[in-house]
Amino acid sequence: MKNLVYILFFFCLISNAKTITVGKSYPVKTIKQALAMATDGDTIIVTKGIYKEGNIIIDKKIAFLGKQYPILDGQNKAEVLSIAADSVVVKGFKIINSGHAALDDPCGIKVYDRSFVSIENNILDNNFFGIYLQNCKNSLVKNNSIKAYGKQEQLIGNGIHCWKSEQLQIIGNRISGHRDGIYFEFVTQSVIWRNISNHNIRYGLHFMFSNDDSYITNVFKGNGAGVAVMFTKNVKMFNNYFEENWGDSAYGLLLKEIADSYIFNNRFARNTSGIYMEGTSRIKVEKNVFEANGWGMKIQASCMENEIVNNNYVGNTFDISTNGSLVLNTFNSNYWDKYEGYDLNKDGIGDVPYHPLSLFAVLTENNPSAMILFRSFMITLLDKSEKVLPSITPDNFIDNTPLMKSLPL
Repeated sequence: MKNLVYILFFFCLISNAKTITVGKSYPVKTIKQALAMATDGDTIIVTKGIYKEGNIIIDKKIAFLGKQYPILDGQNKAEVLSIAADSVVVKGFKIINSGHAALDDPCGIKVYDRSFVSIENNILDNNFFGIYLQNCKNSLVKNNSIKAYGKQEQLIGNGIHCWKSEQLQIIGNRISGHRDGIYFEFVTQSVIWRNISNHNIRYGLHFMFSNDDSYITNVFKGNGAGVAVMFTKNVKMFNNYFEENWGDSAYGLLLKEIADSYIFNNRFARNTSGIYMEGTSRIKVEKNVFEANGWGMKIQASCMENEIVNNNYVGNTFDISTNGSLVLNTFNSNYWDKYEGYDLNKDGIGDVPYHPLSLFAVLTENNPSAMILFRSFMITLLDKSEKVLPSITPDNFIDNTPLMKSLPL
C-alpha cells in the first residue's frame, strides 16, 4: 500500500510538472527567478549566456539543464551552485570562478546531505573545489571536465571531493590542476570508472578510510603521485594506467595500512616507483605490467601475507626493493627480464629460482647517495657476487617459479 502511494505521488508530480526557460529573450531573465517559480518535478532550461547571480541554491527536486553551455560565474566570490534537495539533475553548464577560501571550501557544485543526485556533462573551470559530495547516497558524477590552475596544495581544493557517502558512481570525468583529482574519505560501496586524472598537484586519486570500493579503467598520469590508498580495506583496483608520476617521493600507487584488496591487470609505466607498500597485508597483486619504472615495487618490511603472482617486470631500474631482512610475502610465477636462468625441460618455468632483490637495491634503500655508483663496474661485480653467494639480501626473498617469457597482458 505504501509503495502504491509513492507511485501515485510520483505520477502526480509528472503530470503537473512544467518547464521554465531562462534567457534574455524569455520572460524569465534570471535563474533565481526561475527557481522561485519552480516546484518539485519541474525542469528549468537555461539558455546560452553569462549568469552572475552569486550563490545559486537548488532546494527542489528539479532537472536543471543548460542549453549550449550557459556560464554560471561565481566571480571569485562565492560557491557557485549548491544542491540541497534529493533527485536533482544538473547537466550542460559551464561553471567558473568560485570563491577561494581555506575554511568553508567553496565549490563549483556542492551537494549537501542528499540522495539520487546526478551531475553530468558540465565544464568546471577555475573553481576552488570542483564537485563536492557531502554525506550523499546513490549519486552520479559523470562526464564532467574539471580544470583548475593550482600551484600549491594549500591554495587549491580537490577536483571531485566525496566525504562520508555511499553508493556513488564517478564515471568518465577529466580532472586536472587540483590538489587531488578525486578524493574519497569515509566513502563506501562506490565505483570510480573510466576517469582521466592528470597533472594534479598531490594525487590523481586519494582514498582515506574508505572500504569496499572499486576503481577500474582509469588513467593517472603526471600527478604528484598517481594513487594513494590509505587506512582502508577491501578495495578492487583493476585495469588502470599509472604513468609518468615522477618525483623524489612519487609513486604510481601508494598503499599504506590497507588490507584484503586486489590489484589486477594494471599497467605501471615510467613512475619513480610503480607500487610502494607500507603496513599492507593480504593483498594480491596479479597480472600487472611494471615497465620502465625506477623501482617496480617497494615492499617495506612491515608488509605481510601479500601475494605477487603472474606479473611482468620489464625495463625497471630495480624490480623490487625493501628496507629490512624480514620477508613475509610470496613471489610466484612472475616474468623478470633480468632473469638469466635456463629451462632445460622446456616447461616455460626457469629451472633456477630468481632473487629479484639486488644487492645494490638494498644499499641504495639505506644509503640513497650510493645511487651515484649506478651502472659502475664495481656495482655490477657486487651484484654478480651476491647472486653466487648471497650475504646481505634475504635468502627467502625469492621467486621459485620464474617465467621464461612475458605474459600476454
